[in-house]
Amino acid sequence: MPVKIRLQRHGKKGKPFYWVVAADSRAKRDGRFLEKLGTYNPNTNPATIDLDIDGAVQWLQNGAQPTDTARTILSYKGALLKNHLAGGVKKGALTEEQAEAKFAAWLEEKSGKVAGKVDGLAKAQADAKAKALEAEKAVNEARIAANTPAVDSEDAAVEGGADSEE
Repeated sequence: MPVKIRLQRHGKKGKPFYWVVAADSRAKRDGRFLEKLGTYNPNTNPATIDLDIDGAVQWLQNGAQPTDTARTILSYKGALLKNHLAGGVKKGALTEEQAEAKFAAWLEEKSGKVAGKVDGLAKAQADAKAKALEAEKAVNEARIAANTPAVDSEDAAVEGGADSEE
């Protein structure tokens, strides 16, 4: 029974939401699956991915073949790296502790990159909001200036002189 790690589509039209599943390759796309490994939501920025890394590694070691998109998701979350390190441990090139240390260091670096992207997006959104507020203030000031009646300097002098005489 050939097993694939693939995406199973859920959600409404135009708002996809996917489950990452291990399924028989002969089953329908949204049909029966063997195990749910996680979820993938491409509607958020950055995309939200929740994945059982150990479960995915177990399926990879048992011979499951990921589809292209599932391979990208597994790579992004580090499941392929953990599988690679487990192969090194099995061959004797690494110890279990060294493999765990490398994986933890990679996770730390990856979380730093994701946090940097989130911070950059929040800063860009705040800058755009501030710029829009400044533009709106300028438009309001121009509108106020256009609606106030223009007073000539001679009329102001005559009115000012009339007030002082009385």
